[in-house]
Amino acid sequence: MYPISIEKFAERFVRENKGENKQKVINNLKSALNRKENGATCIVCSQPIWVIGSAITGTDMCFSCTTGESDSSDDYEIDKVCNI
Repeated sequence: MYPISIEKFAERFVRENKGENKQKVINNLKSALNRKENGATCIVCSQPIWVIGSAITGTDMCFSCTTGESDSSDDYEIDKVCNI
């Protein structure tokens, strides 16, 4: 996964998704980040959650369960958890 800051991801997300509120996206990302740092796991398979996907969907899930894909190498994750 490519590391990205909360601020940069939120900027990109609202630019590509008209009508989204940047501060709400930031708050959701921070909340999901906090849950991951506190050990939150995917509700489907018990793997660590994907912060970005969990923040956007509102459901704590890993990358694979969120997207149906196994290869996350071309996707983003919040930089603070890329090494967890």
